[in-house]
Amino acid sequence: MTQSNREDLRHTFGEDPERYDRIRPTYPPELFTDLAPGPRVLEIGPGTGQATLPLARLGRAVTAVELSPTMAAVAARNLADHPNAEVVVAAFEDWPLPPEPFDLVLSATAFHWIDPAVRMRKSADALRPGGALAVISTHHVLGGTTRLFVDVQRCYERFDPDTPPNLRQQEASDIPRDTAEFDASGRFTPVTFHDYVWEQTYSRDQYLDLLLTYSNHRALRPDRQAGLLRCIGDMIDSHGGSITKRYLTQMAVARTKQAP
Repeated sequence: MTQSNREDLRHTFGEDPERYDRIRPTYPPELFTDLAPGPRVLEIGPGTGQATLPLARLGRAVTAVELSPTMAAVAARNLADHPNAEVVVAAFEDWPLPPEPFDLVLSATAFHWIDPAVRMRKSADALRPGGALAVISTHHVLGGTTRLFVDVQRCYERFDPDTPPNLRQQEASDIPRDTAEFDASGRFTPVTFHDYVWEQTYSRDQYLDLLLTYSNHRALRPDRQAGLLRCIGDMIDSHGGSITKRYLTQMAVARTKQAP
């Protein structure tokens, strides 16, 4: 992804924050209990609060830095009953770090949108010695309504010119555990991974709603987007009217190195 593409695509999420809040899945509850202890949390890219709210309910003091004002407004509304959480509207790259360091920096399905030249260094700078950086990624993996996802690929090949031919889902066990960026930074101890495999079933309308929260779908030319959604909707109808998606939520955690 080029810097220009990253800037263009990461702004698409704020175009329809209510849809994002309504349909985007949250994260497995056990993920939050597996996080490193410590009261002060910095969250990068909270969206509308899918990870922020569980953290706030656990009593963490969360500062959530969100690029989109519209997404931040919905997140603040969702967190209204939790004075221990605040939402700041800013690009993480430009946001001045507070004097007091954090115990945990967390980014849930958002870290890849941050400038690669900044994200590791600034995350480490935000942490106390021995503090933890947790980067959560979400992958659509083999399982659920498998045959339907194979058939739906024809819709993508027809309407999305960037779709690789014969693209297929991977087994959860085949998703790589990538530590290269942590290692290259020189700021962190070895990475520990936590994997969570789970499924969610959507009706036809719910699934089309979900697709419109993904930047690559939102960025399609309107006629292609409409054709893609119509094609996928027809496929779901022909397979019984619902679709089950299997997710792998992968959390990579590393601690900042202690001073010698």
